[in-house]
Amino acid sequence: MHAVTSLGWLGAVVVFLVLALAALRGDDPLVMRAACLAMDLAVRFAIVPLAVASLLSGVVSSLVSPWGLVRHWWVLIKLAIVVVATAVLIMQVEPVAALADATVASPPTADGMQWREAVVSLVVHAVGGLVILLTATVLAIYKPRGATGFAARGSARRHRTGGAAATNGRKGLKIR
Repeated sequence: MHAVTSLGWLGAVVVFLVLALAALRGDDPLVMRAACLAMDLAVRFAIVPLAVASLLSGVVSSLVSPWGLVRHWWVLIKLAIVVVATAVLIMQVEPVAALADATVASPPTADGMQWREAVVSLVVHAVGGLVILLTATVLAIYKPRGATGFAARGSARRHRTGGAAATNGRKGLKIR
């Protein structure tokens, strides 16, 4: 579930970037309007739901996997990256919706400076989002070494108790 939602989020951001570039480079007001409306739909119905699903499924899968949520630095860094990316994304929902509403009210023009600045901002955010999501993907694939202090304390505790489970004195019977 986590891999599917994460890669879906990445793909949806690629589509958003293509739409933003089409709006930015377009000479036809109809294409520019359609791209802005499609960006709004992509954000509300694909990108935000996939981002939230990726974040939640990542936390759940880390809690039930041997990697843990706080045992390895790469997991913590990935979590921080995804939380920040999701927060920035949620802050961008309103500007995208406002741009879509503005294009419905009046057709955009390629020389409209305020409209152009808004679309350039969306392009920059999309490129930044792609870099962040690709970084998280690389961390998930390569899993760089490095345990956190939490992992070291847990390992020392297991070592002191003789392993993950202690015996009660009877051969073969373990108490968990």
